[in-house]
Amino acid sequence: MPRFEDIHKALVIGSGGIVIAQAAEFDYSGSQCLKALREEGVKTVLVNPNVATIQTSMRMADKVYLEPCTPDIVESIIQKEKPDGILLGFGGQTAINVGVQLARKGVYEREGVRVLGTSIRAIDVTEDRLLFKKAMEEAKVPIPQSNAAYSVRQALDAADKIGYPVIVRTAYMLGGGGSGVAYDSEQLSQIVERALGWSMNRQVLIEQYLRHWKEIEYEVVRDYDDNTIIVATLENIDPLGIHTGDKPVVSPTQTLTNREYQILRDASQRVIRSVGTVG
Repeated sequence: MPRFEDIHKALVIGSGGIVIAQAAEFDYSGSQCLKALREEGVKTVLVNPNVATIQTSMRMADKVYLEPCTPDIVESIIQKEKPDGILLGFGGQTAINVGVQLARKGVYEREGVRVLGTSIRAIDVTEDRLLFKKAMEEAKVPIPQSNAAYSVRQALDAADKIGYPVIVRTAYMLGGGGSGVAYDSEQLSQIVERALGWSMNRQVLIEQYLRHWKEIEYEVVRDYDDNTIIVATLENIDPLGIHTGDKPVVSPTQTLTNREYQILRDASQRVIRSVGTVG
């Protein structure tokens, strides 16, 4: 991974307020990010209003703004602090959405700020359900039947083609916010109406519901030179249909044959390369 010699000050966006017993990984990863930047001699500026975090301690960042993580406030901080780079991957969905909105406003080009790590284009591919579907098809990664929808009518038409039950996935939303499983058109209409209000670009994905399938996770890291490492493999004890956060997970996987393991390993690397994730 190259070191960018032109980066002397970096802005890190935190996750803002979080639910107790949830999202501690954002504080951990953000704290590690600040430590790594300091070790490289890069000055750090953190935006995060949550005082109940390790990262908002003054010993972690050179400057801390206990301000809401919103596009307008972060833009004003960029104008004041003049950072060379910004990191969006350590504050969860809050940081990602703010970062995308700043890009669409042209703030980075106007202020000369470089997005470090995963690019805005890659974020759009992973968060926009239609772009992600197209990326998986181009990478020849099998995916469930699905269609993007921007209205309840489009969602109902998509579900009729796919067949019930279907799962509604909200774009630009972490943790399943606004999403749900529909077994008929009445349930689908209620879920989609709610989900469209949650989505930053008013988009949902209507997808075949793969209930009771085995759920396997691969943790993959990729750098700018396209090197990838499988950090860990995890197997969910319960099948699909129960949220990952509500069931025990074991690592490494326990029930895959070597052939199955290699198939999923190759697929996970094609996924991360096709969307362009760095980190």
